[in-house]
Amino acid sequence: MIQVRRSSERGDANHGWLKSKHTFSFADYYDAKHMGFGALRVINEDRIDGGTGFGTHGHRDMEIISYVIDGALEHKDSMGTDTLIKPGEVQRMSAGTGIRHSEQNHLKDKTTHFLQIWIVPEKNGINPGYDQKSFINNFSSNDLILVGSQSGRNGSISINQDVDMYAAKSQDDGAKNIKTFTHRHLWVQVIKGDVTVDTTELKTGDGAGVTGVESLNLKWTKGSEFILFDLP
Repeated sequence: MIQVRRSSERGDANHGWLKSKHTFSFADYYDAKHMGFGALRVINEDRIDGGTGFGTHGHRDMEIISYVIDGALEHKDSMGTDTLIKPGEVQRMSAGTGIRHSEQNHLKDKTTHFLQIWIVPEKNGINPGYDQKSFINNFSSNDLILVGSQSGRNGSISINQDVDMYAAKSQDDGAKNIKTFTHRHLWVQVIKGDVTVDTTELKTGDGAGVTGVESLNLKWTKGSEFILFDLP
């Protein structure tokens, strides 16, 4: 079964300095039909104006992943992390027992465009943690790249959940058959371009959830960028 979430159907929030599209219910946007998908709780497509950002605030018991599309995101947290996240990099923050952090666009004259992703952890009450890695060289292969997994295998970031997270930034047309299990949940989020999930066509900003399958055929056009989650 496939559940399509078109870009135009997402929740829309405009805070002036921040413009956001919510795939699932978040903050003031509530939709009882879209509360998440499996362990995937949040996909926010955020655009932060230059010289602005999220002030220091707290989280707990959530795996929070940042995927920068354009610009840069400055991250500081109560563990002492002070870093910059750029396109081609993926960051994971495990909030665990509690963490405070801020996210800023330090580029005064450029918008930072990124995905904020929340995944419900397999276990609550863990120690807060942080991981960040660059996959910019891997993306030149025109293939789906494993960027996150529970064990951190094959150089991916580690996630406190039984999830595999893949990303593609294609230099050419591509295709891939994904093997999975009928009890798993698959979500495809298109960042830009055209992606076909079996026979369903997705365009920029569209998402789709797939359940009850053992394999999934993906096709995409040159210049497409998208993320695939394989979730419990």
